[in-house]
Amino acid sequence: MPAIKSSTDLRNNYNDISTFCHKHQEPVFITKNGQGDLAVMSIDLYEVLNGKLELYQQLAEGRAAINEGRKRPLDEAMQDLRKQAKERDDGQVQRVSL
Repeated sequence: MPAIKSSTDLRNNYNDISTFCHKHQEPVFITKNGQGDLAVMSIDLYEVLNGKLELYQQLAEGRAAINEGRKRPLDEAMQDLRKQAKERDDGQVQRVSL
């Protein structure tokens, strides 16, 4: 269940709210005049969430590139590389045996 505190609580009990955020690694939602206003979290949690957001954006860009034909899925590219390496190796073996 999310922790919800008023802006007055934040002002008067900053250390307690800070400790809660660090201990539980979850945000505290701050209200102002009874309405949601802010989400307060530890820097560590912010960095984790921001890292996930960046990863999701990169994945979306990759999927779009695949769908548009600008990129190929990794398994297809690796399969082609293995095939090319095998063909190259087979060619070298034949030359050596002559």
